[in-house]
Amino acid sequence: MSNVNIAFISHGGGPMPLLNDPSHAELVTYLTSLASTFKKPKAILLISAHWEGSVATITASSHPEMIYDYSGFPAAAYQLQYPSPGEPKLATKVQQALLNAGIAAQLDYKRGYDHGAFVPLTLMYPAADIPVIQLSLLNNLDPLQHLAIGKALQSLQYDELLVIGSGFSFHNMREFFAPDTEERRAKNLAFEQWLHTTLSDQNSSESERWDKMASWTNAPYARYCHPREEHLLPLHICYGLAGRKSDEQQSVTVLNKQSSAFVWRSKSDNN
Repeated sequence: MSNVNIAFISHGGGPMPLLNDPSHAELVTYLTSLASTFKKPKAILLISAHWEGSVATITASSHPEMIYDYSGFPAAAYQLQYPSPGEPKLATKVQQALLNAGIAAQLDYKRGYDHGAFVPLTLMYPAADIPVIQLSLLNNLDPLQHLAIGKALQSLQYDELLVIGSGFSFHNMREFFAPDTEERRAKNLAFEQWLHTTLSDQNSSESERWDKMASWTNAPYARYCHPREEHLLPLHICYGLAGRKSDEQQSVTVLNKQSSAFVWRSKSDNN
């Protein structure tokens, strides 16, 4: 694969980043600015924490609809639109790259954009003029298989592609709304520091980094930060694709918790 930028982002709580929620202000600022640091991509491949399948599944509709996969928000949250077109040719290429690696993969011509896609993309590329496809997680949540999906995508031939892993480096719903105590902050920060060290340590070999990501539950307070790991696994696909330490790490506070973004830049992207 050539000319690919890769970013794992924390996408926030439901539509809240688009509803002027003050606890998402840092995230909104970061995502809005992040897009300007990339050369405008010809297409976006997005892995959302909010789509799981029994096999890797890729959206293949030319005109995806909206999926409002949240509840209890103001009416405006159900009127949001992100009319970016799909990219069926890219979807087929992604499927073929996975099949060539022995990974079962199928196309879905009906599924639209869930909020893991349209919320961050509205902030990053509000013109909605870049074709977008989504790739599902596997519902077995196996970290090794998600690393392997990323590695398989290294064979994908598509110039000037942006790959986004849209999840959350901290995702414990109960704890988002719990009192902000020193103990809770320490647990949150310990796991975040482990992620930053694992993905940025230049002294680690890639086999060591791979093994740490595969055994992420051994990290400090891993299950406190992720009782269920669907919001972390887009990061595994991003790292599996990059195959090297991240170029940049950024921390922002969201809903009183520290969360992180990791970026791998194309060597040809000089923007």
